Amino acid sequence: MEQPIFSTRAHVFQIDPNTKKNWVPTSKHAVTVSYFYDSTRNVYRIISLDGSKAIINSTISPNMTFTKTSQKFGQWADSRANTVYGLGFSSEHHLTRFAEKFQEFKEAARLAKEKSQEKMELTSTPSQESAGGDIQSPLTPESINGTDDERTTPEVTQNSEPRAEPSQNALPFTHSAGGRSKSDAHAHSAINKHWEAELATLKGNNAKLTAALLESTANVKQWKQQLAAYQEEAERLHKRVSELECQSSQANTVQSHKMELNQTIQELESTLRKKEEEIERLKEEVEHAKELQDQRDSLSQKLQEVETHNKDLEGQLTDLEQRLEKSQNEQEAFRNNLKTLLEILDGKIFELTELRDNLAKLLECS
Repeated sequence: MEQPIFSTRAHVFQIDPNTKKNWVPTSKHAVTVSYFYDSTRNVYRIISLDGSKAIINSTISPNMTFTKTSQKFGQWADSRANTVYGLGFSSEHHLTRFAEKFQEFKEAARLAKEKSQEKMELTSTPSQESAGGDIQSPLTPESINGTDDERTTPEVTQNSEPRAEPSQNALPFTHSAGGRSKSDAHAHSAINKHWEAELATLKGNNAKLTAALLESTANVKQWKQQLAAYQEEAERLHKRVSELECQSSQANTVQSHKMELNQTIQELESTLRKKEEEIERLKEEVEHAKELQDQRDSLSQKLQEVETHNKDLEGQLTDLEQRLEKSQNEQEAFRNNLKTLLEILDGKIFELTELRDNLAKLLECS
């Protein structure tokens, strides 16, 4: 199972397959480039995806070399993919980190290859001593580890036992006219024990090789599945390369397009920095807007309270106006009543005056 162990971002290029001099961009923008470790095959790979499309699928081998061609650009050749990959980084620091990881995993791949070769040598050289003939090993390095060209499972007869019968010419026996001597019998017994021990050793080696074969057979199925997946991926990549070859134009056009892309990248980086600054400013404005929104909500609540209070006051004012109008009407009626009463009172006073004068006259006459 593959797991990513280091990732960075870069612009991906491949060498022009026609000119072998100019770079052809395989990604419109910076993409993630990762180192993967396949614990099943014990290999390291560099993989990069642009959406669902694999634009880098390179297995690191001990003979690969990563070269820095500028402060922000590096490249390496992949003989299996028959191409040269190029990566453009945003800074020299990212390029240096990627180059250090490349050297580290390249060394790990070399150690893994040496260890695998030693294991194959040990596995492919079991004890094959026999007096009567040679015993062939049921396993080979190809059957254990598998190859890209052929992954077949060798057939082994588990119950077959090597014949270890020595020939008469190989035994140090002497013949006489009367028969074997006692020393010959002891020698024959010692030789039989030697071959029995040798036969037991061969049986043990055969059991170990059989177990290794069973394990190898189980791994072959998994390797075949992985090989089918790799072949499918390789076909898809070849198809993509063909499409890119069809879409590619003359070398000058590609070089001009590359310069335009580099300029566009610089403009986009500048725009990105401005956008980040604007985002920070907008965040501050959003915080300030939240405070203003809280103040606005508080003022709206107070305004509603004031409007409610104004409505109450308007109702009271209307009531007072009605009462005032009613009071004015009552005052007017009261005035009219007073006027009428004064007129009546004046008449009565005039009558009383006349009555007094008459009484006075009567008193004078009497």
